[in-house]
Amino acid sequence: FLFRLFPLREHGMNWHARPLTRQEIEAFKKSKDVMKRFERAYQLMLRFYGITLTNQETGELKRAENWAERFQNLNRFSHNNLRITRILKCLGEMGYEDYQVQLVKFFLTETLVKETLPNVKRSALDYFLFTVRSKRKRRELVYYAWQHFKPQSSFVWAPRDKLLKYR
Repeated sequence: FLFRLFPLREHGMNWHARPLTRQEIEAFKKSKDVMKRFERAYQLMLRFYGITLTNQETGELKRAENWAERFQNLNRFSHNNLRITRILKCLGEMGYEDYQVQLVKFFLTETLVKETLPNVKRSALDYFLFTVRSKRKRRELVYYAWQHFKPQSSFVWAPRDKLLKYR
């Protein structure tokens, strides 16, 4: 189900699923119908995770009304983290890099600032963060994570001297 909704150029857990080619991705991006379906699939998965897309231009997100119940599911079942990583990678492949950034920042905020998703924290830092294609945006997100990580002295996702000089 998810493998068809969020295809990648790499093998995932389902070894029977064929990875996409660059030509297929470009063909998808040129099809308004395919891209609309992709956006609907993304919003469907966001709702499943208790998240709402509030701005289709920027990819801005907020908690859905059922967020508390859905976050319990995210905290309880770590396989969701693999799916989220897949979604993030696919967003990048399909040209939705702003959506990628917003989703990663959402999870960093929920794990590090609001502390509502403690069992997602490692995946957010180890995997979600590094799916972001834009080096500049990824650096901004690493800096954001460092600012909110406790204790800051245990932050291992970037060199401390570079974080201190950032901005």
